[in-house]
Amino acid sequence: MTRLDCTVSTCVHNAEKCCCKSGIFVEGAEAKNCRDTYCGSFEENKGNFFKNVFKTPESKLHVECDVVKCLYNDDHMCRADHITIKGDGARSVGQTECGSFREKN
Repeated sequence: MTRLDCTVSTCVHNAEKCCCKSGIFVEGAEAKNCRDTYCGSFEENKGNFFKNVFKTPESKLHVECDVVKCLYNDDHMCRADHITIKGDGARSVGQTECGSFREKN
């Protein structure tokens, strides 16, 4: 499992800079840099309250990834020890990104 730090405080799944899902999906199949990636699991917290009251923030979780050119993508799973999802203030999926993307050579 990958350690995840999430700075997307506007996501309903974010609590204490961790994710309250058991896994996320990083998208951007043709990405060549971080800005071309995004967290497909993002859901805006429109009510400014935390909806996942029965879930615990997870510091390690499964990260599915369709970013073909990422060094850490191994058969659609992220194999990085640690990643960061960025996009504080995001209102949509496209305003998030995987800050840990590294292009394969």
